[in-house]
Amino acid sequence: MIDRKYIGLDLPPYTVEVEKGRLRFFAKAIGEHNPIYTDENAARAAGYRSIPIPPTFLFSLENEQPDPFGYLTAMGVDMRKVLHGEQQFTYYAPVCAGDRLTFAPRIADIYEKKGGTLEFVVRETVVRDTNGAAVARTRCVIVVRHG
Repeated sequence: MIDRKYIGLDLPPYTVEVEKGRLRFFAKAIGEHNPIYTDENAARAAGYRSIPIPPTFLFSLENEQPDPFGYLTAMGVDMRKVLHGEQQFTYYAPVCAGDRLTFAPRIADIYEKKGGTLEFVVRETVVRDTNGAAVARTRCVIVVRHG
């Protein structure tokens, strides 16, 4: 069982720059054909200051930290029993190429189902721009199988 003392734990923040090349590659990888995600002129014509991120791109940036799953191993989780259960994004402002974002993750909850056969670790992350304004919030649920 994962110790509930980790609920509310703030994980180390980290900062990432949003790069145009990665955005273009991501858009191609997910089959996104809207030119605002690959063409600077199309993005500006649509009212963006640069190429915007596709809606799920923050998930990729969340893995930019040095050890993206270190918090799980520090809690004693066997990584061989981990499943990605859910991902949620809430945007407060557009995020575009060239932005520098700071991610501040925390463990929001840990709970179990099926008599402890499944445990769930909920990580919520506030994403801020260089002015400190929240531009997004992410919620990730990790499932740990036991038995």
